[in-house]
Amino acid sequence: MEDNKKPAFVVGSKSYTAVAINAAAKAGEWIKSRVGIYKQLDTKTSPQDLVTEVDKGAEVMIRKLIQTHFPDHDFLGEESVEPGAEASAKAVAGYADSEYLWIVDPIDGTTNFVHGNPYFCVSIALAVKGELMLGVIYDPMHDEMFVAEKGKGAYVHGNPMAVSKEAALSDSLMAVGYNPDRNFALPLNMKGITALATQTRSLRTMGSAALQLAYVAAGRLTGYYEVGLNAWDIAAGVLLVTESGGKVTDTQGGAFSLQTRHLAATNGLIHQELLQSLEASGATGL
Repeated sequence: MEDNKKPAFVVGSKSYTAVAINAAAKAGEWIKSRVGIYKQLDTKTSPQDLVTEVDKGAEVMIRKLIQTHFPDHDFLGEESVEPGAEASAKAVAGYADSEYLWIVDPIDGTTNFVHGNPYFCVSIALAVKGELMLGVIYDPMHDEMFVAEKGKGAYVHGNPMAVSKEAALSDSLMAVGYNPDRNFALPLNMKGITALATQTRSLRTMGSAALQLAYVAAGRLTGYYEVGLNAWDIAAGVLLVTESGGKVTDTQGGAFSLQTRHLAATNGLIHQELLQSLEASGATGL
């Protein structure tokens, strides 16, 4: 006898990707329209840790766009978490058992946004049972959409990305971060920056962890190091790097997880040399 029951509807990863791209693009265009005309500027963990009503509005927009399609999925957004490292770690740990977890930074690079510096982005990742499966980063000022799917590679402008080929730290263009946490993270980052300044070809800082990871994935930077990051800063970018052939660990070489806060991301070829430099300079944070 023929079974007339219809099969259960299963949403594939392509649909997840389409929703993420749509949400990033719509939020990014709105954010771009607000450059220079935001209304309220507040601080979080320090006077250097900024937030505006645009950050908050963009997160609401992204949440609604995602939950329209996937109402049963969990959502972890930067602006819905209390400031500070302890609160961030607690928030991530609270979703340890999530089957589907969207991890969102509505504006990564808020300080740049506030100053009209065109290096900020929307970052959206999807983790399935703790494993990153999708990463989308949209840079609205340069209209660049970076997309990675687990096992399917990473793309920008629809073109495959690959990490750079520098094989020595001395030939590398490294990105670093000036973390707004001036008590713990910034002093450690400065130790790393001091060491790397004389060991690399040159250093760059764009003020956006997500964009720096996207640039490592695209081969525009050899690597990126920073202590004191959050899951929403880096989740999408980590998948971009690994799907482009690079390597991401904590600053002592441990495997990346959503709880990782001290990050080393490279083309893989210079990774061990970078870790050795951070260890020697006391800059791992671990």
